[in-house]
Amino acid sequence: MMTCMNKAGQSLKWVLLDLINRCDDLRSFKQIHALLLTSALVANDLVVTKAASFLGKRVTDVHYPPNFLRQFDWSVSSFPCNLMISGYASGHLPWVAILIYRWTVRNGFVPDVYTVPAVLKSCAKFSGIGEVRQFHSVAVKTGLWCDIYVQNTLVHVYSICGDNVGAGKVFDDMLVRDVVSWTGLISGYVKAGLFDDAITLFLRMDVEPNVATFVSILGACRKLGCLNLGKGIHGLVFKSLYGEELVVCNAVLDMYMKCESVTDARQMFDEIPEKDIISWTSMISGLVQCQCPKESLDLFSQMQGLGFEHDEVILTSVLSACASMGLLDYGRWVHEYINGCRIKWDVHIGTALVDMYAKCGCIEMARHIFNGIPSKNIRTWNAYIGGLAINGYGKEALKQFEDLIEFGTRPNEVTFLAVFTACCHSGLVDEGQKYFNDMTSPRFNLSPWLEHYGCMVDLLCRAGLVGEAVELIKIMPMPPDVQILGALLSACTTYGNVGFTQEMLKSLKNFEFQDSGIYVLLSNLYANDKKWAEVRSVRRLMKQKGISKAPGSSLIRVDGKTHEFLVGDNSHPQSEDIKVLLNILANQIYLEGHINTLS
Repeated sequence: MMTCMNKAGQSLKWVLLDLINRCDDLRSFKQIHALLLTSALVANDLVVTKAASFLGKRVTDVHYPPNFLRQFDWSVSSFPCNLMISGYASGHLPWVAILIYRWTVRNGFVPDVYTVPAVLKSCAKFSGIGEVRQFHSVAVKTGLWCDIYVQNTLVHVYSICGDNVGAGKVFDDMLVRDVVSWTGLISGYVKAGLFDDAITLFLRMDVEPNVATFVSILGACRKLGCLNLGKGIHGLVFKSLYGEELVVCNAVLDMYMKCESVTDARQMFDEIPEKDIISWTSMISGLVQCQCPKESLDLFSQMQGLGFEHDEVILTSVLSACASMGLLDYGRWVHEYINGCRIKWDVHIGTALVDMYAKCGCIEMARHIFNGIPSKNIRTWNAYIGGLAINGYGKEALKQFEDLIEFGTRPNEVTFLAVFTACCHSGLVDEGQKYFNDMTSPRFNLSPWLEHYGCMVDLLCRAGLVGEAVELIKIMPMPPDVQILGALLSACTTYGNVGFTQEMLKSLKNFEFQDSGIYVLLSNLYANDKKWAEVRSVRRLMKQKGISKAPGSSLIRVDGKTHEFLVGDNSHPQSEDIKVLLNILANQIYLEGHINTLS
């Protein structure tokens, strides 16, 4: 008889476990709970654990879990209670974990080394630094503080909540530290932007780093642009057990890209045996940021051939590459691909499309997309205003700037750069000077970059106000660059040597520029004044510095691959065929022109 009852009880237990597994609402669970009570299985550890796991992950009624726990003797095992607290801590109601903890403690529950970390993690979910400090005190008073698991959790949670001083104090008080302790504080410093502190701590480490350590410290190198240190850490990664971990390889790749070491990044990329979408994204977007749009599009074509799905970040980068190279057809294809695959638009894709169409000269399409973006950020406004500016719609660009202010969006330095470009391209001298003064006024309180001064110098030079341009250069807080001196010299060539003294002209020859355009313009300026000795002197200086005039070039994209042709370059494998075809076209044009003349 007893054997049959035991078998029946065992059978019911497995039935109830299966019911809990398939349960998806509180009403059904209450029926299971009733069966647990009537069958005495509420005392079974396995069943109670399964029930506690369900409550912690699924139940939103904060009053029900205490009712369930009231019928369970947690002095036998703390595991179900800890499991329920952990479930709420990792779910959408982290504060409920604290309520359950407080209720159970009031009713005799004694927390252990697994309880306090679970509650602390719930505090991190809503950045409850006050609660973290309270449970820190609880851990000290109950003696649980001595456990390294509790200490590591405190370091981690203090860092998550932004209290890096508190995390550092916990770390300093630890008698024994493992890799989790070091990594917790290093990652906290990185998240808080304390990159130098993170690197200093990493160099003090007396244990072997793990994957998380390497990823965090490579992130610090990336942010600071510390290429040499990043290479050193790459060497440590290579020697460690984690050299083939994809997440670490991706972190190394991203570090090289952010430090603009394209060659190292490409080598790292080629060495990754199984690339994921993060690998491709880092490489393609990094190439665009490093002003290598041609290479980024070639890599994108390679990625397409391997069947990878494109995400929003990659498509945004590809659109930026199309914009910088003026590849309208390719950009249209990406636009059609986004719509055809029903990829959800966000402000980043919308901004990239506005930028691409504007830079490719399709201002109407750029306007249509801009007006259709429901929530615009400052980058969206900058792309549209800048697009209007470079396409000659100066007054409309200034109107959009005023609309931006009216909508309550604060302009930044890039916005004013677009405004000055609009004034420059449309000859709006008075407006340009007004906005230049506005930029530094208390209303906006922005410091002009070298590019802003460059736009203003160009604006004044185009208007023939070379003297005013010279005066502006004199008050600049930084030395002029190639573009500024080029604009000035070009204006002097056009309007005469206005505002330039011979001393200034001679000092120009002492600038360490490698751009041939400056020297050519300076030579032309001397030639206009018939100063042939000075012309020879400039040409001789170019020869001494090894500077030659950069040849012109053109780009064409065929079958997904970009080809660049330089003046006088015959290195292309099909150069002879190209020349034959160009001769045929030239003859055809000549014949058509001859026929039109006769008719």
